[in-house]
Amino acid sequence: MRTIFVVDDSPTNLTVAKDALDGIYMTYALQSAAALFKLAAKITPDLILLDIDMPEMNGFEAVTKLKHDNKLRGIPVIFITALDTTEDEEKGLRLGAVDYITKPFHAPIMLARVKTHLQMADYIREIESFSETDTLTGLANRRSFDKRLNMEWSRAMREKEPLSLLMIDADKFKSYNDTYGHMQGDTLLRTMGDIFSKAVKRAGDMVARWGGEEFSVLLPNTGLDAAVRIAEHMRTEIADTVIPQPNGQPTRTTISIGVNCEIPTVDSVVDDFLIKADKRLYAAKEAGRNRVCSEDKDGAA
Repeated sequence: MRTIFVVDDSPTNLTVAKDALDGIYMTYALQSAAALFKLAAKITPDLILLDIDMPEMNGFEAVTKLKHDNKLRGIPVIFITALDTTEDEEKGLRLGAVDYITKPFHAPIMLARVKTHLQMADYIREIESFSETDTLTGLANRRSFDKRLNMEWSRAMREKEPLSLLMIDADKFKSYNDTYGHMQGDTLLRTMGDIFSKAVKRAGDMVARWGGEEFSVLLPNTGLDAAVRIAEHMRTEIADTVIPQPNGQPTRTTISIGVNCEIPTVDSVVDDFLIKADKRLYAAKEAGRNRVCSEDKDGAA
């Protein structure tokens, strides 16, 4: 059941709205913006019905505060208010409300607006999810990976913990595509993505399709030795896997992996962290492919 917060300093208005919503949604009736933020710290609503003319913190101030909170900013807010001027409506929408209903309101209209905006919020979340998902493998895509990397980089710096990165490339992928066809190449990439996902065990680990036949694996709070063990496990799993073909002919492939691990400092640069892993990937390829490289050419880890 979806959760709705109704915020209004009038007990009568709260009762009318709650009576209309109860049974369809899990409804919380709150008489102040302060009560809204207190409850939102424990329960994240799917939608907020918000009065404007309230003491202490009015609806305009409350929606502004909501939009500056990363956890709450995406929640749809519908103003329900006696203020009915064009200027008030424009101000509410400009501050981030999705709709504006004037009092006295009719329950069927309110319910229709709530349903519409809940559906719209679901649609937006779905679009955002697609925009950060690789459609072929179902893994996170480059955009999603970049956002997560920046977040984990900052956290590792703050907590002085190691952050490891695997850069992975399918060996001789162009030749594989030319020999078996692009559809079989897609099957290979999906199979690789499945194997990489199963090789990481923690919820905080992230496998992403970097682009083309390249993948990346982000391992927070993971030292170099542990990251190399995970990389070697992935490498052997791929080498031992028979890739299915429609004609029944078995195919195999190998991967090369570059590994980098750092404890970020204020002097560290996240792009250098990526570049180092990428250089080690290409060092693995130059050394003969089907191997893991966790050192620079000068032997530095």
